[in-house]
Amino acid sequence: MTIPVYRYRWAPAGLMTRRQLRAAGLRPGGHDPVGEIRWRRGRRVAYLYDPAHALPVRPMTPGRARAVAAMLRARRTCPNCRREQTYCIPRSLGSCLPCSSADTAA
Repeated sequence: MTIPVYRYRWAPAGLMTRRQLRAAGLRPGGHDPVGEIRWRRGRRVAYLYDPAHALPVRPMTPGRARAVAAMLRARRTCPNCRREQTYCIPRSLGSCLPCSSADTAA
């Protein structure tokens, strides 16, 4: 079964994207999308969900909070110097800014 495709800003009222569901405190809850929006000549896609089938967002538990903190810490830790930075390490560089500038200068 195919789902209907709408152009940007032409989706029917009442359907929501994942971000809109999240802002409303909801999640898709395992339901498949009921439509999609395409823009930029089909290169960008956003799936639409029916909020009537959405479930409330699961509460953040202490264990999940620790796991999220560990994941973010790993994104901020430079693999070369092993120092934690105040920003996420750019994937394009692969290391923190001081290490990457030292690599290009050498």
